[in-house]
Amino acid sequence: MSSVIRGAQFFNETSIVPAAFVEHSATNSPATWREALEASGSAPKSFELIKTLVYKPKTAKNATPVPVVVIAREGTDVISGLLGKKLNLKDLRLGSEELLTEFFALDKNSLSPLALSEQTYPKVITVVDASIFTSSSVFAVHALSSSSTFFLTGKDIHTHLKGLETHGPALHEVDFEALKADTEPSAPAGQSKAAPVKKEREGARIEGAVQIAIGIKKEVDFAAWYTNVLIKAEMLDYYNVSGCYILRPWAYSIWEVIQDWFNARIRPMGVQNSYFPMFVSSKVLEREKDHVEGFSPEVAWVTRAGSSDLEEPIAIRPTSETVMYPYYAKWIKSHRDLPLKLNQWNSVVRWEFKNPQPFIRTREFLWQEGHTAHLTKAEADIEVRDILELYRQVFEDLLAVPVIPGVKSEKEKFAGGLYTTTVEGFVPTTGRGIQGATSHCLGQNFSRPEMFNIFVEDPNDPTGQGKVYVWQNSWGLSTRVIGVMVMTHGDNQGLVLPPRVASIQVVIVPCGLTAKISDEGRKAVNDKCDELAAALNKVGVRTRADLREGYTPGFKFNDWEQKGVPLRLEVGPADLAKDQTLTVRRDNGVKSPLPLAGITASVPKLLETIQADMFKRAQDLYFSRVKPVTRWEDVVPTLDNKCVVVIPWCEEEACEDDIKERSGRAAEPQDERAPSAGAKSLCIPFDQSKWPPIEPGKTKCPACGKDAKQWTMFGRSY
Repeated sequence: MSSVIRGAQFFNETSIVPAAFVEHSATNSPATWREALEASGSAPKSFELIKTLVYKPKTAKNATPVPVVVIAREGTDVISGLLGKKLNLKDLRLGSEELLTEFFALDKNSLSPLALSEQTYPKVITVVDASIFTSSSVFAVHALSSSSTFFLTGKDIHTHLKGLETHGPALHEVDFEALKADTEPSAPAGQSKAAPVKKEREGARIEGAVQIAIGIKKEVDFAAWYTNVLIKAEMLDYYNVSGCYILRPWAYSIWEVIQDWFNARIRPMGVQNSYFPMFVSSKVLEREKDHVEGFSPEVAWVTRAGSSDLEEPIAIRPTSETVMYPYYAKWIKSHRDLPLKLNQWNSVVRWEFKNPQPFIRTREFLWQEGHTAHLTKAEADIEVRDILELYRQVFEDLLAVPVIPGVKSEKEKFAGGLYTTTVEGFVPTTGRGIQGATSHCLGQNFSRPEMFNIFVEDPNDPTGQGKVYVWQNSWGLSTRVIGVMVMTHGDNQGLVLPPRVASIQVVIVPCGLTAKISDEGRKAVNDKCDELAAALNKVGVRTRADLREGYTPGFKFNDWEQKGVPLRLEVGPADLAKDQTLTVRRDNGVKSPLPLAGITASVPKLLETIQADMFKRAQDLYFSRVKPVTRWEDVVPTLDNKCVVVIPWCEEEACEDDIKERSGRAAEPQDERAPSAGAKSLCIPFDQSKWPPIEPGKTKCPACGKDAKQWTMFGRSY
């Protein structure tokens, strides 16, 4: 029976009368479907498309998955991670063509609500966009064919689906907009700032906060606080593709500081900047199965160009090993061509299915990725640690964020690499670790003949016949660092910027200009503010005099505090009389008079003090939360106290899996928007001297009882 006849038979068997029926050319996307309908001349003047998505949840081994069928309007943003949480299903992924054929005998371009019948409805979980039922729109629904369409009302669709409930489980009616708003604030169209979170935790709102203020307590509702800070500090704005964000100048300028600093240090190491295309063919990407396996769920594919299907799908790079290394094989012909050290500043795409979080977990992000080739492992090993040291300095010296350097476990290392080194950060408010940056030794895994065949003649072989496959490294640091900085230093007033990365380090605000002050007095104060700004800028202090008319000093104070400017100078008639200014530190709120004489020397010194104090406070807090634990029964309570545990560990993967599973099962209930409660290994710190020496044969792993090898950090993480 043809799909069109099946569709027509459906209406013969029900009381539903379609508003129209249109036959058209076969379509394979929403865009071509709409074009075909509009070109037919028989479609209603106004209509919406209905999309039907089928997801396959993750199940226990050997268990049969029950597909989830989602019926939604074309413009509805269906976020599988949020839907999975609502339905208590794990890891929803779009179903394969084989799954659609098995359950419905249809391809994805023919699937529609009409595919749900007395026979198929009991075998699936059905979810419908609740707004369809109340809408006055006319909806285009595939007539079980990609070349024919029925037009139905929301009431018609409701009648059909509700009628099937007698044959199977209850229909799930979901308000997708509310579902999204409950977990992540979104920006309404045409509005530059995100709308307030619809549901706030009890006690999270700051009493008496005016509209300009953050309004959410960091310690009560961290997720809402974080997004409020980013929006109100004008660091980013939401984009109309879920998981993608606009980096505004206040944030991008921080990335520029990091770029300039890092470039100045890798160039003397012989690293050159370059650029490779963002696209990679499926044949090349899939050449290295171990490497691809680590990214495959997140790879975004281009399958169409205009109205034509591509002969071969093209991936958007999740990382560039497979993009760059075919050309390394082409360019490296002799040991004299080594080392080859290239870096690129670019964006990558990883189509995360988990809840997006600005800077921390996004579908597109900026980073640098270095890729180098060496003659010997010794050379590669040295560079791995040299680069990691630069990453430590980015965090600690620029961002005032403490990190712990170490090596990843075999389970957590980079897919396809030999070993991975890392700098691990920590967010005290949530008690979660966060990977800062990584420097990998890839070994000879990518240079092997079955891979990219990157080799040179062995310079130590007198016969000239020997080959050496090159040793390779890759290393990367992303805009995640900005999110870590915000989480570490921000407070209930907003952002707190370390002076070294602030695009404005000092703001000068005229004060005390009451109605009694003459025009001459007002001009004298404003002129002094301009004069001070010029003098400080001349000595390299990034300074702005805020002479905006129509705003009170209090408004300006709040505005710049919210944006995290490290130091405020207040200048009024009384200050001019005393030849001084009043300094206000953003990091601790301390106010102190400062003589104008010598200010070009005293302000830079004060900024360095602020930088050092911010790092010291954050470091002391981090280290106070790293708790050595030698008994399993102490692990989960320590994690629940928002700490990281460091345990003498056996380094076995089965034990690592068991720790994650057992700690997650025993943990206290977590915020539904937070990552998993299970603890994973963060790193094996290079500096083991902080804890008692491991005694061979005596020191045991508290998780499994086997001989411990090294102290290892475990924690909940982002």
